[in-house]
Amino acid sequence: MLFISATSIIKSVKTILAMSQPTLNNVTCPDASGSHRMAYWQWGDPASAHVVLCVHGLTRQGRDFDVLARALCERAIAAGSSLRIICPDVVGRGQSDWLKDPVGYQIPFYAADMLALLAKLQAEAPIGVLDWVGTSMGGLIGLLMCGQPDLPLPQRVRKLVLNDVGPTVEWSALQRIGTYLGKTGEFDSVQQAADALWATSSSFGPHTPEQWLALSTPMVRLVDNADASAPKRWTLHYDPAIAEPFRAASETATLEGQAMLWRLYDQISADTLLLRGAESDLLSTDTAKAMTERGPHARLAEFKGVGHAPTLTSADQVAVVSDFLMASHEK
Repeated sequence: MLFISATSIIKSVKTILAMSQPTLNNVTCPDASGSHRMAYWQWGDPASAHVVLCVHGLTRQGRDFDVLARALCERAIAAGSSLRIICPDVVGRGQSDWLKDPVGYQIPFYAADMLALLAKLQAEAPIGVLDWVGTSMGGLIGLLMCGQPDLPLPQRVRKLVLNDVGPTVEWSALQRIGTYLGKTGEFDSVQQAADALWATSSSFGPHTPEQWLALSTPMVRLVDNADASAPKRWTLHYDPAIAEPFRAASETATLEGQAMLWRLYDQISADTLLLRGAESDLLSTDTAKAMTERGPHARLAEFKGVGHAPTLTSADQVAVVSDFLMASHEK
C-alpha cells in the first residue's frame, strides 16, 4: 500500500504554490531621512541556497519577471534542484515606500538597498550561489554591485544578465524616456492604462493583448479618493518624483558617469550574458560589441523586432536566460 505522509503532501503543495505565485515580503533600508521599506517578491524555495536576484527597469516593478520566474522554478524542479528567486520593487515603485527626499532616487542609493536586501536574505537562509538579472536600470545597479570587489556581498555574483543596457547609455534614448517619465496620469480602467503604456512602450516588441495586459496590471494602482461613491480611477504605480534626479542629469555628467561604469564593467568577474533588442536606441551595436571584447567578455544575444527593452516574456527570450542560468543544474 502506497503511503504518502502529510508532511510530503504539504511540501508538494507549497512547491506548486511557490511556482505559480510569489509571496510579498519587505526589507527596511536606511536613508538620509531615517529609513524606508522596500518590497520584494519571492518565488521558489525560500530555503534554497541558490538566489537569483531580478531587478527591473526605471519605471517598472518586480512583477515584470513573473514569466521568467515561473520558467526557472519549473526547470529547477525538473532538474531536482531548487531556486530562490527575488524580484524587488525598487524604492518608489510598486509596493515599496516613496522617498521623502527624491535625491535618493539614484543608482548608488538603489545599490545600497540591494545590499540591505541581500543581508536579510542571507540571515534567513545562507546564500551559496548568487545570480543577477537586471533590465536597463536593474542592469546598471548590477554593474555597481558586480564591479566593486570590496562590497560586502554574501557571495560574489556568479552569473550576470544585463538586459539591454551597458556602461554607455545613448543620450538620445534618455531624452526620449524623459518625455514621459513622471507623467503617471489617471485612467478609467486597467485596460485604458495598458493602452496608454503601450503608446510609450511599443519598443518592447510584439506582445499579444493578453501578454501586455498581464504585464500592465501590476503597473497601476487605485487612485486614493475620499469619496467612496466616486468612480474608481487608476494611476501608474510609481512616485512621479523619480523623474527629478533623472531630469537634473546633464549630458556632460552622463558622459562622465559612463567612464566610471566602464571601469566597473572591466572589473566584473561574473560570467556575463548581454541581451539586446536589435532595434534598441539605448544600447548601441558598438557598445554591445565592446562589451564582448573587454571586461567579462559578455556573450551577446540579440532579439529581432525588439527595441528597448526585451520583456523576457517570449519563449525565445526566456529560453536564452534560463539556459544561461540553469546550465550547471542540468548537467
